[in-house]
Amino acid sequence: MTLQQINDRAMASSAARLFAPDALRGLIMTLMALDHASLFVAHKHSSGEMWGGPYPVYRDTLAFLTRFVTHFCAPGFFFLMGVGMALLALSLQAQGWSKWRIIRHFWIRGCVIMAIKFLVVNFAWNNGLYLGVLWALAGTMILGSLLLWLKPGHLLALTVILLVGMELVTPSPAQWRMEMGWLTRILLVPGVLVGPAGRTILVSYYPVLPWLKLVILGIAFGKWLTQDPRQGFSRAWKLGAALLAAFVLVRYLDGFGNIRPRMSDSWMDFLNPVKYPPSISFTLMTTGVNLIVLWLFSRVSVSAQNVLQPLVVFGRAPLFFYVLHLFLYTWLGKLLTPHGSGLVAMYPIWLLGLLILYPLCWGYRKLKHVQPARAVLQFF
Repeated sequence: MTLQQINDRAMASSAARLFAPDALRGLIMTLMALDHASLFVAHKHSSGEMWGGPYPVYRDTLAFLTRFVTHFCAPGFFFLMGVGMALLALSLQAQGWSKWRIIRHFWIRGCVIMAIKFLVVNFAWNNGLYLGVLWALAGTMILGSLLLWLKPGHLLALTVILLVGMELVTPSPAQWRMEMGWLTRILLVPGVLVGPAGRTILVSYYPVLPWLKLVILGIAFGKWLTQDPRQGFSRAWKLGAALLAAFVLVRYLDGFGNIRPRMSDSWMDFLNPVKYPPSISFTLMTTGVNLIVLWLFSRVSVSAQNVLQPLVVFGRAPLFFYVLHLFLYTWLGKLLTPHGSGLVAMYPIWLLGLLILYPLCWGYRKLKHVQPARAVLQFF
């Protein structure tokens, strides 16, 4: 491929910069804020859909749906990060960057995200060495940068291998209390690492490797967008529909692909698969919906895009939004509902938080385009 062809593709893909991925990222960020408002404001957060141990049970529809809609956030983050990495790599290559310079750029960004995680975000969670979503995003960015030049077909094959392989290495729920080493906890299996005196050393919710498959799928999809944005988005709904059909089958059979069997035959349990680590059924359900929503955003009119601009503002400042919203909802909870609230009362506070975050994210995005701030903030 000539440099001119690379540049033409980079220009074409930036035109759609694509509104749809940015809008989807913004949407899932608002839902992520809902999840954390439930935690910090309502004090109603679930215990987590873990591979073993007690499983969350929902007594009413509102509590379930408040949690359910947030399931699409983490898979969407990893997938869209892969899409963004593919688009950025093409753009940087068009500017004359070498492959190793591009890889170094992503490694620096990954290290910056890790530093923010351990030096800033952990204070919001206030639970010591906690490996959350930023840890896995940073780790998968570093690993995914080495795969940026594979062909889409090879990337899809690797996605399937990881999808099945990670399920095979996940222990059965009966082994929930078995001891595991620190390397297993940070790379493969979520859980708690306890020291000799019974002291918690590490809490891992997002080991790196189970989430890598979504980044790889995102890189493949990003390559489709650079080749032909219209055809790429057309593939989104087809692939999304296929994944949802596969989810229904895997979940109905209730065997391999679910990590642990359903708690009951209710519709809530059917839609409540294992998230930590992401089971095959969880990955199929969430990624299928995300792909269809991505396609829908790619089809909206210009007037609808104007209405949805707040989502784009959030979607173009993801790390800034993430860090700020944790402290904001913690503060709102302590100020307005120190003893927690009902879910209905939590929703207006969630919206209040979004109203506060909007101008801050808009201003941050403007700052990123101003020199010399741009030289530093490109890694954030």
